[in-house]
Amino acid sequence: MGSTEDLDYPQIIVQYSNGFLVSKVMFTACELGVFDLLLESGKPLSSDAIATGLGASTIGMERLLDACVGLKLLAVEMTQEGALYRNTEISNIYLTKSSPKSQYHTMMYYSNTVYLCWQYLADAVREGRNQYERAFGVSSKDPFGAMYRSDEEMLKFMAGQNSVWSICGRDVLAAFDLSPFTQIYDLGGGGGALAQECVSLYPNSTVTIYDLPKVVQVAKEQFVSPEEHHITFHEGDFFNDSIPEAELYILSKILHDWDDDKCKQLLAKVYKACKPGGGVLLVESLLNEDKCGPVETQLYSMNMLVQTEGKERTAAEYSKLLEAAGFGVIQVKRTGKLYDAVLGMK
Repeated sequence: MGSTEDLDYPQIIVQYSNGFLVSKVMFTACELGVFDLLLESGKPLSSDAIATGLGASTIGMERLLDACVGLKLLAVEMTQEGALYRNTEISNIYLTKSSPKSQYHTMMYYSNTVYLCWQYLADAVREGRNQYERAFGVSSKDPFGAMYRSDEEMLKFMAGQNSVWSICGRDVLAAFDLSPFTQIYDLGGGGGALAQECVSLYPNSTVTIYDLPKVVQVAKEQFVSPEEHHITFHEGDFFNDSIPEAELYILSKILHDWDDDKCKQLLAKVYKACKPGGGVLLVESLLNEDKCGPVETQLYSMNMLVQTEGKERTAAEYSKLLEAAGFGVIQVKRTGKLYDAVLGMK
């Protein structure tokens, strides 16, 4: 048995207690435009040059840059003129706004919205409900009414979701061979990034994005080109309005927003609308069956607590929901990435 000295402030406690600080450093560097400026410059820059270019203090910028070096988001080289900073490959790919795989919008949504809800995590645990009322002064009874409380907030959320599918979309869509399905509905398809990945991967398919009218309007104006003829739109609330017939329905990060009863209600409607031989593809972050991990999914489930009415689930729990709606021949594929795929057939 180790001595009590081994338990004196172990490294894991240091790491976890600094987690908030780590993420805020990354969020702040994104918000200020550090990575974009370095990409545009095409050469390493001094802290003075970066501070001047971004309208920041030299003393503050130097500390931010050094912290980013420690986090492997920037690299530094010492010259006779002083320290010169440049992006790493990771920051060029994921943290610059212009990159096709940019996660900038996700970072900003977490920084300016998610973190405000997480300030009330203890209240969420005590009460078992989301915290929009405390964080933003809006009713928490309709999570998406709160989430889309302004056009600006809705646009930030949609852009963040699109960012996720730019790096995970192809993995979940290729988990199963979906080529037999040519008529596809993407329920809650938002900004259309997953639909675009789908028609790219399966060019014989057409995908209809089914979402709220205001979401569809923004998707048409901001995200999906009118020249993309394989993608169409359907305005409505799939809980309260009818769901048209199709061969395949995609529910990506939908069921984790809702409790079991709401999930069963939605899946029953999907099953009724689904053509015989068709199916439903669930795209979710799956918990291990013993719920001991993955830690990312456990944290997402905490986020569902503070922001929605739902939770993350195991493959067996999603299979049970599908079976209750009538779906059979259920298959599960773990992608090794953030999100996994579950396919149920009618």
